Amino acid sequence: MPAGSPATSAESPWPVRVVAMKIGEWVGRLGEVWVDGQVAQLTRRPGLPTQFLTLRDPDANISLSVTCPRGVLPEDVSEGSRIVLRARPDFWLERGTLSLRAAEVRAVGLGALLARLEQLRRVLAAEGLFAPERKRPLPFWPRTVGLITGRASAAERDVVENARRRLPGVRFRIENVATQGVYAVSEVVEALSRLDADPEVEVVVIARGGGSVEDLLPFSNETLVRAVAAARTPVVSAIGHESDVPLLDHVADVA
Repeated sequence: MPAGSPATSAESPWPVRVVAMKIGEWVGRLGEVWVDGQVAQLTRRPGLPTQFLTLRDPDANISLSVTCPRGVLPEDVSEGSRIVLRARPDFWLERGTLSLRAAEVRAVGLGALLARLEQLRRVLAAEGLFAPERKRPLPFWPRTVGLITGRASAAERDVVENARRRLPGVRFRIENVATQGVYAVSEVVEALSRLDADPEVEVVVIARGGGSVEDLLPFSNETLVRAVAAARTPVVSAIGHESDVPLLDHVADVA
């Protein structure tokens, strides 16, 4: 048994309550921390002294429950908002669950979001992910195109109709996903993985219409950008209007 490990064995185990109490003690030693995340679910109940939200990591499928005393959560925070909060981890002994108790919550403003995106752009550019020599040519006449887009969206209709006018007989493998909100990144990355593994798909198009900076944030997410950079199949970015330039445009083979 490693040094410092609890003195337990198959013959002398700890009861569940003791293990839970030990975990609670360890969690309590962490103290207050500042946490960055995206609001996946928010419950405001009039008359109750506490409000509840689920805070999700935009880059991973991980979330934590957060409790906020009334007055701590700004009124302009809603589902999908990026926030930073000062909180103390709390382990619920009876349920065996981990949550955060927030003492301060701040909405991340547009200026801060743009500054983060610029910093990320510089980091990825320095790694060479946007280098012109990494760009791959598209097939002259693809027989099968993978399309990642919102269900029954105008973007899906436009891509399919335009492609079939220019490339008669082209087939599509369409993956309908969330194109904004907390689940967009994971769904787009998973769809890209499936299409990239399909030997018949010769090019992948990621498409959605225009929107606010916040709406298009998933297409500047580091996890998504790196997934596109690692794809073996050429990727086309068709996001937003001409004035919209998410980081996906920089890493895609064609934008």
